[in-house]
Amino acid sequence: MVFIKIREGESIEEALRRFKRDCERNGILKEIRRREYFLSPSIRRKLQQQETLRKIRRLKRRRSSK
Repeated sequence: MVFIKIREGESIEEALRRFKRDCERNGILKEIRRREYFLSPSIRRKLQQQETLRKIRRLKRRRSSK
């Protein structure tokens, strides 16, 4: 849970900006998007495997370009 105390002389816009930044750092939005709808375990594994392959390909491209 993210808590923001409004500092003396701080505008609401600045406090809201700090709150959004803290939410992003803590991964709250990412977690909300992940829980937005149910994924069966088989589909979750498939997506994770695709992401792993994508990362491997990306690393190979970076290493070959250097």
